[in-house]
Amino acid sequence: MDRLKQRADFVAAAKGPRMASPAFVVQTRSRDDGGPVRVGFTVTKKVGTATERNRVRRRLRELVKRLDVISMRPHHDYVIVGRRAALDRGFETMFNDLRSALSRLERQTPKQPSDLKPNAAPTSRARE
Repeated sequence: MDRLKQRADFVAAAKGPRMASPAFVVQTRSRDDGGPVRVGFTVTKKVGTATERNRVRRRLRELVKRLDVISMRPHHDYVIVGRRAALDRGFETMFNDLRSALSRLERQTPKQPSDLKPNAAPTSRARE
């Protein structure tokens, strides 16, 4: 499992599906390459001081370390956006929230990029 470090990867994941919980939001995107799962962490200044943001980031990193690899799909990027509630929420509760969010994301996203229909008509167009 690698880390996301470039802004372009974070922005790309932000455009994909997401699942929210009280302590964090999980964003994901499928990649076309054969690389390993990559995970990025971000916490905004709205969460609190630098010390509090670092503490949230450390808790999120520890959650991912303890997570089994099977929960994350290969060839995907995941971004976990920390929220203020991560400071006070129980670790086991957050762990269960993360597992639940990942399983809901797996059910929501197609298994392979080839499952997407590139020539599908836009749904917002008025029928003629």
